[in-house]
Amino acid sequence: MLLPCVEHETGPHPTHSVIWLHGLGADGHDFGPIVPELVAPPWPALRFVFPHAPVRPVTLNGGMPMRAWFDISGVDLVSRPDEAGMRASIAAVEALIARENERGVPDERILLAGFSQGGAIVLSGGLRHPRKLAGIVALSTYLPMQDSFAAERHAANADTPIFWGHGTADPIVPLTRGVQARDVLQSFGYRVDWHTYPMPHSVSGEEVGDLRTWMGARFARR
Repeated sequence: MLLPCVEHETGPHPTHSVIWLHGLGADGHDFGPIVPELVAPPWPALRFVFPHAPVRPVTLNGGMPMRAWFDISGVDLVSRPDEAGMRASIAAVEALIARENERGVPDERILLAGFSQGGAIVLSGGLRHPRKLAGIVALSTYLPMQDSFAAERHAANADTPIFWGHGTADPIVPLTRGVQARDVLQSFGYRVDWHTYPMPHSVSGEEVGDLRTWMGARFARR
């Protein structure tokens, strides 16, 4: 069953897609407003797909039900990881990729993006994906399931470009958590375009500008 989604198309008959996952407690409407800031006129028509995460109890927040890609048990983000929840969310992203394929958009024209929890899912899922993707955008996030990463990562996305933006004053996903994950990925040879910004757990105008430039290299007509 496909997740419900909010969609924005920048022109008729999109030839490229961006599947963008929100953070904990947000929903698919969260990043829609930045689409006009991101998109440049020379780009082909894009379909932005913003899925809503399922509502589930989140242990860290006293068991309160909210939209979440997986449960979180500890403030360090890695204690008692909800691997079953993570793998279910990765499977849900795979289903959305398959739907874009059915709509005529091949994997190499699909970019995965995510913020915080959403970024953790697109990183772990995208680098395990068995077909080449256009790129991965990881915002204020980290890399979960590292123990199985070496065995499960797929060669198809070994050279897939990764944009990573992180706030230097992030109290939710500390910069050190992002740096550790970046170093792990670079040790495997991944191309991580790393950016830091003087901000908390959020997105800044400077970051959006840098992301627009990076996305332009993936999407600009040649």
